[in-house]
Amino acid sequence: MDKIVLLAKQPGITSFTSLYNVKRAFNTTKVGHTGTLDNFAQGLLVVCTGRLTKLAGNIIEFDKSYKAVLRFGCETDTLDYEGNVVKTGPLPDEETVRKVVASFVGEQVQMPPVFSAIHVDGKRASELVRKGVEVQLPARKICVYSADILDMKIDSNGGVQACLVDFSVSKGTYIRCLARDIGEACGSAAHLIGLYRTRVGNFDIKDAAGFESLPSFDIETCQTFAEKKTINTKADDESIKKEIIEKARDFDEETALQCGFKILNLKDEKSEEDFRFGRPLHKSFFTQNVQIDSPNDIFAIFTPAKLFCGLLNCKNYASHHLGYKMVIQDK
Repeated sequence: MDKIVLLAKQPGITSFTSLYNVKRAFNTTKVGHTGTLDNFAQGLLVVCTGRLTKLAGNIIEFDKSYKAVLRFGCETDTLDYEGNVVKTGPLPDEETVRKVVASFVGEQVQMPPVFSAIHVDGKRASELVRKGVEVQLPARKICVYSADILDMKIDSNGGVQACLVDFSVSKGTYIRCLARDIGEACGSAAHLIGLYRTRVGNFDIKDAAGFESLPSFDIETCQTFAEKKTINTKADDESIKKEIIEKARDFDEETALQCGFKILNLKDEKSEEDFRFGRPLHKSFFTQNVQIDSPNDIFAIFTPAKLFCGLLNCKNYASHHLGYKMVIQDK
């Protein structure tokens, strides 16, 4: 089964554990997600199965949207509630928080967290830090497309204890780092107590298997989870497995375009057969003219029935020669 599965990760479990139901549903171990969510986080995992796992790296590059609950007053070493407090500060007022959050929209340079899956000399930065190794990660360019405050919790003195923010961001953006930097810019300190991924490219959490089983996401719920440091998930394995099978989708033209691929459609059944068997390529296979604009061009090939059947790439730019990169032989 070469499918894309939209999976609603439950809070309190790892992204890897979340894949268990997908593996059971399709009876395969050839499964890969397209971007890890922290254990405490919930929301959308885009999962590729079968031969589509080869495309996971392209989907990782998609823009993403999150809802996040920031707690003000202290910063932790992990930048979330599971870490140890390393910095404290006074609670900011509402006006300051609103101005600062709005100021984070746009391109910027972000310092990634040392407690992360970023690899340093072949090992995860988080593993090295836990062993006492000092890690320095290079800053990276990111873009925050939007940052909208949805709710605030304010104490009797006018101090903002927590706020719920809806972020839309570019690839590689760490919301934990935005919490840290927003806290600092407010003259305070902050960390995450809740994270909910709602969108990956053209994929939405509302279409995901297990969406109805996710807990509500608001300041109070996240505070309760953070205080207990335990999360009780409500998902039932059997019902989720059935939903995974029902909602699994094919790799379509819209997703191919988001991957940066160009689209070519095979003309008829004979062209489809020739392509699937890897026979010498000819422009007569396709309904469109083949236009190569760059040696890095990749073409996603679809059958007359709009089924994805492979990729072509540029083998010789000077002669505009294409070659097979990936072929799905069976229909």
